[in-house]
Amino acid sequence: MLDYLEAKAETAVAAAVEVRGLRYSYPGGFPALRGVDLVLAPGEKVALVGPNGAGKSTLLLHLNGILRGGEGEVRIAGLPVKPQSLGRIRALVGLVFQNPDDQLFSPTVVEDVAFGPLHMGLEEPEVRRRSQEALAAVHMQEYGSRMPHRLSLGERKRVSIATVLAMEPAVLALDEPSSGLDPRSRRALIRLLHQLPQAMLVATHDMHLVRDLLPRTVILNAGLVVADGLTSEILRDVRLLEEHGLEAP
Repeated sequence: MLDYLEAKAETAVAAAVEVRGLRYSYPGGFPALRGVDLVLAPGEKVALVGPNGAGKSTLLLHLNGILRGGEGEVRIAGLPVKPQSLGRIRALVGLVFQNPDDQLFSPTVVEDVAFGPLHMGLEEPEVRRRSQEALAAVHMQEYGSRMPHRLSLGERKRVSIATVLAMEPAVLALDEPSSGLDPRSRRALIRLLHQLPQAMLVATHDMHLVRDLLPRTVILNAGLVVADGLTSEILRDVRLLEEHGLEAP
């Protein structure tokens, strides 16, 4: 019994993301999350799927404390998401919005990428290093002086990812990353995400992305986790998918 408890404690400490009993209702009383439990190991890539209104985006917004005030607990790399830890939490969790225009606001690409490290209080050489390495990681190192609004959608999505990579996060939380991309840009995005070492929780309706990138799938519906398992097994369960508004790729 002692060995089991020790192993469980080690797992909790090692978890990149740990969500326990998370409940959250929006003003007016609508229950968006109704007791969610979810654990991601370091480096684990997990799909979060379900119909519109299932609570996927609400869950992502809890990972870095944009939404708070519900019941339950969220921990990132063992650190609880609380007001006094939000600065550290937001460096640990890179949240990438569905629309890159919600994330890019500076005159140039490199200024957008440098924004996070600058506001962490880092020295200029470190900010420059992080910005260059983040742009290189998304294969956009030649675009630093470009204006973000003049880039293609796929390029803007890459820059959005670079803005959070510059913070050197442990976790990436991505909301519909392939939405609106043409097939070529979508394939390039999958290759990019596959190469990144961070743990990832990817909210998506793109079941081809799920199949090609994410070995584990969590189905969320009406604020509850209704399935959690190997992607290969979940995608074979046609009845399960249909029950929750999903289709096999």
